[in-house]
Order: sequence, then C-alpha cells, then structure tokens
Amino acid sequence: ISFTIRGSRPLLAALLSIALSFYLPAIAPVNYCQTETRTCKNTELQVLVNRLDSTESAIPYDYAKFDFCPVDEEKKPPSENLGQVLFGDRYHNTNYKFSYRKDETCKTLCDQTYTKGNAESEEKLADIKKIIEQNYQQHWVVDNMPVAWCTEVEGKDYCTTSFPVGCYLDKNGQATGRCSAASATNQEQYYILNHMEFTIEYRSNADSSGRIVAVKVNPMPKSGSCDGPALSLDFGVDGTLTIPYTYSVKWVENNKVEWASRWDYLLDSNTQVNVQWYSILNSIVIVLFLSGMVAMILLRTLHRDIARYNQLDPEDPQEEFGWKLVHGDVFRPPRKGMMLSVLIGSGAQVFFMISVTIAIACLGFLYPGNRGFLLSAGVVMYVCLGSPAGYTAARIYKSFGGERWKTNVLLTAHFVPAIVFSIFFILNLVLWGEGSSSAVPFGTLVGLLALWIGISVPLTFVGAFFGFRQPAIQYPTRTNQIPRHIPPQSFYSKEIPGILMGGVLPVGSVFIQLYFIFNSIWAHQIYYMFWFLFVVFIILVITCAETTILLCYFHLCSEDYHWWWRSFLSSGSSALYFFLYAVYFYAERLQMEGAASLFIFFGYTLIMAIYFFLLTGFVGFISCYFFVNKIYSVVKTD
Repeated sequence: ISFTIRGSRPLLAALLSIALSFYLPAIAPVNYCQTETRTCKNTELQVLVNRLDSTESAIPYDYAKFDFCPVDEEKKPPSENLGQVLFGDRYHNTNYKFSYRKDETCKTLCDQTYTKGNAESEEKLADIKKIIEQNYQQHWVVDNMPVAWCTEVEGKDYCTTSFPVGCYLDKNGQATGRCSAASATNQEQYYILNHMEFTIEYRSNADSSGRIVAVKVNPMPKSGSCDGPALSLDFGVDGTLTIPYTYSVKWVENNKVEWASRWDYLLDSNTQVNVQWYSILNSIVIVLFLSGMVAMILLRTLHRDIARYNQLDPEDPQEEFGWKLVHGDVFRPPRKGMMLSVLIGSGAQVFFMISVTIAIACLGFLYPGNRGFLLSAGVVMYVCLGSPAGYTAARIYKSFGGERWKTNVLLTAHFVPAIVFSIFFILNLVLWGEGSSSAVPFGTLVGLLALWIGISVPLTFVGAFFGFRQPAIQYPTRTNQIPRHIPPQSFYSKEIPGILMGGVLPVGSVFIQLYFIFNSIWAHQIYYMFWFLFVVFIILVITCAETTILLCYFHLCSEDYHWWWRSFLSSGSSALYFFLYAVYFYAERLQMEGAASLFIFFGYTLIMAIYFFLLTGFVGFISCYFFVNKIYSVVKTD
C-alpha cells in the first residue's frame, strides 16, 4: 500500500503572520511537564476524537457509532457549542496515553475480533467497510490542535487536518482517497489504518515544562505486530478477524517554532491565498467597470439632465422627457407592499448579522480550528438583530400608506424564520433517519425555537414599535391620482430579463470566494482568511448597489416607474446564480452519492440562497431608494 497526495504552492509568509495574529485571543497556552509541580499540573495529553466525514457524502457520523476502540466514557469531553452541534461535531475522550516527553513503541490500545457467521460481527465490519469505501476521514484533536497527517511533496510537507479510516481498492486496483496499490487484484480489498505513529513537537520553557507546537500522525495498516504486513479486512481460515489497534509516540523538541505560530505548518499547506488574490483582482475589475458607468451617469448624463430639467418651464409639460416624465408616479406605492416591506426588513437583519459576524472574525475572536464558532456567532447575531428588521419593515410599510401594522410586525418576525426553520427541520429528519452526528438533538431544536420566539420576536416588535412611531417618510414629489401609462418596453427593459441581468455581476464579482466557502463547508477545510472575506463582502455590496442603480436609471429613462420590487429582485436574483453555482460545485467538485446526500446538500444550499437573496435584495433596494429620492429632490416639478 502506498499513499499519494497532490502538491501545493506555498503561502505568503507575511499574510500568514497577519492572519495568525488575529487568532491569539481565542485560546490560552497550556504548559506540560514530566512531573506535577506547583506551577505545572498537566503531565498527560488528552486525545479527542471527533466526527467522521467525507467529500463523497454529506452525512457525517459519530466516531462512537463504529466498532473502533471504545471511547473513554468516564471523562467528560468538552461541550460542543451551538455551531459545532449544527455542523455535526461530537467529541469523545479516548484511551490513548501521551505522557509528556515519554516515547512509546507499538503500544496496544485494544483488539477487536469479528466472527464469520455472527450477524452482529458481520454488520459491524460491513459498517467499517462502507465508510472506508466512501473515503470517510477522521478528525482528532490534541491540545486544541488538530492532529495533522503530513506527506512530503517535492521536499515540502503538505499537511491536512484529517486522515482516512482506511483504504479501498476495487477489482481493477483503483483506489479511493489517497491510497493506491502497486498491483491490481481480481477482488475488492479493504485495509484499515489501525496503527498510529504520532510525532509530537514541543517547545521547551525555562522551567523544564513545554508547550505543544505540532501533533502529526502517520496512520498505517498493520497486522499482528507493528512491523507486520498490511491488514486486510478479510476473515481468516478459522473464520475470525482480529484488528489490533496500536500506536507509537515520538517526542521531538522544536524551539524554532513559537507557540503563537504553531498553526503555520497547517496554513502553509493551504493554497487559498494566491487564488484569493486573483479573486480580489477579478472583483476589483468588475467594481471599477461599474463605478465608471455610475460615475458617467451621475457626473455627466444625470447632471446634464437635472440642469436641463431645471431650466424648463414647469407649466409646459410637452417639454418634459426622460425620467422626469414619471415624477408623478415614481413614488406610487407598489403592489404587495406588505410583503416587500417584510422582505426588506428581513434583508436588513441579514445584512447587519453578516457585517457584525465578519467584523468579529476579523478582530480575532473566532478560533480557526473550530468551525462552530463562526456559525454560533452568526446565529446569535441574527437572533439579537431583530430590531433592525422590525424598524426597517415598519418604516417602509408606513411610507406605503399601510395601516395593517400588526400583520406587518408578525410577518417580519415569523415569515422568513419559519421558512428556514421548516426546511432545517425536514433536513434534520433525514439526518435522524441516517443516524448522522449532524442530526440536531431535540433539546437543541427546542433551544433554537426559544432563541427565535424568546429573543428575536420580541426584539422585532421593539424595532417595529419605534418604526411606526416615526412620522411617515415624505417623498420629494407628489403622486398623481391616475397612474401614468407605461409605453411598450424593449426586451431587455422588461421585468424578467431586467431582473435576471441584475444578478450576474454581483455573483461574478464573488464567485471565486464562493468556491472557498463551499469548500470549507462540504470539503471540510479550515476557513481562516476573514479579511479576504471582509473585502469581498464590501465588493459584493458595492457591486449590488451600482448594478441596481444603473438598471433603475435605465428603466426610469424608459418611463417605467415600477422600480420598488424590481430594485429588490434585480439584485436579489444573484441568489439564483448562487444556487446554480452550487449545482456546478456539486457536480464537478464533489463525488457525493446517494439520495440523502443530494437532499442534504441542496437543502442547506437552499437556506443559504434564501439569505443571499435577502442580503443582496436589501442592498439593491436601499441603493435604488436613496438614488431615486436624491435625483427627484433636485429637479423642479409642478
């Protein structure tokens, strides 16, 4: 058996230093020593195991679900936060014993025996073979650091934060994952990586204690002794199969690495930085193009129009042309104004949630090795920012002349969360049925409902209360009693083509970043470059705003004053392209199989698309709203 892995390009050292400097507040160093002293109480390292996941399946599993060595049930594992529970993380203590600076050679952890003909044994072995065939990966943690599997490529170590359960070779010798066979056989082969060779690097302190700077593992399939041949999961001639789980530990002093920089060797194996620079440059080009278009409209065309309109005789309507013609209808309340105000309010909540969460991440309060922190922060921010949703929806709805304020508040507080929670609950039922670790426990579901009903809903009511108390927004022009006839529009000015065009550029400016986000979620990669995410978020907001303003101006010039819904949907249509990109990512980047994985992937993608729709729609509407108010406030009308 041999293992192969792709090569990678090195990251920029300066960017790594900057990125790491933002994570230091998230975790405190732990000192270890050979004998317990007054200042040092830790003599052993605890090994934690986490979920099993795969890029070939959207369903993670609990490590304890499978017949590996039993976990240590006596020691209470660290509690998972909300984000970890939603991601499917389930930590367990193990019986591995790592005494500080004590090497171990071929130490037995346990033996697991299976008997042919025994239904329970064959079922347990079949479960292990299944996850080996689907290339499930293990995630272990020591001293709040992921245990890394490193492979040398072109003289450089490439490290990943997971390693496979085993290797599967089909009848043609084709392998899944990163293992391959030197020669093909005529039958399927399963190998389990049951021997772990750990290398623990530590940095010595002045008082003979030390701090862990790296934990690496080299998993191998071994039968019998640690020097034996690869262990195939086939029953012997006596009808039994015994899997010995063994491990070796080697301690290596490494005073060249500072504790604060111990993530470098993991992040240095990541190729994201160079590609993300291309993403930023691509986005900047789009933004510069749009900014040039908007500047040309605002500084030349629009300025000339306003100057010309103000020179005309207001009593001579025949001389009016262009967007001024619709000044008496441009602020006419739209149809379905109730629903539009609710969506705008929900979009405001999403916008502020994402802004605050990214700001927290950039300030260094989110630990890079724990994906759950980011999701937890997002959920908490979303719940606590119900007031902007209620206030925005109330102000917009009141400006439409709406009087059903109770319905408006109730819909703002419940419409979008109810849709998202319903989808999430259905997905959770599927995960329950599959026995997945990402199936949210009933108690957590009750907790999420409590956060929504007990915190988000009251805050939405508070925001709506203050919004409805404000005087109605006064628009710069009066609305005519009789709606103006809209002349026939060209194909590109019609509703559906215009709306679909509005979403192309916003997604085009961030689609490379979408790859890294999807890769982090579904390929289980560490996402740590939040400053890139912050820059791309700003670019997305600018692109949405400028695209919507351009389309809004062109439609007004063609005497189409139905801009309310169109401004929201034009920018919000980027969610359609977001979903289409997810389809491409699923088909080209993932090898997921099974109806359950398909349902889970597109179910969660639908939830993300809904929030992306609200975010971009809100940005587009607000931009067009202020643009229209501004241009009609500076022209003379009768």
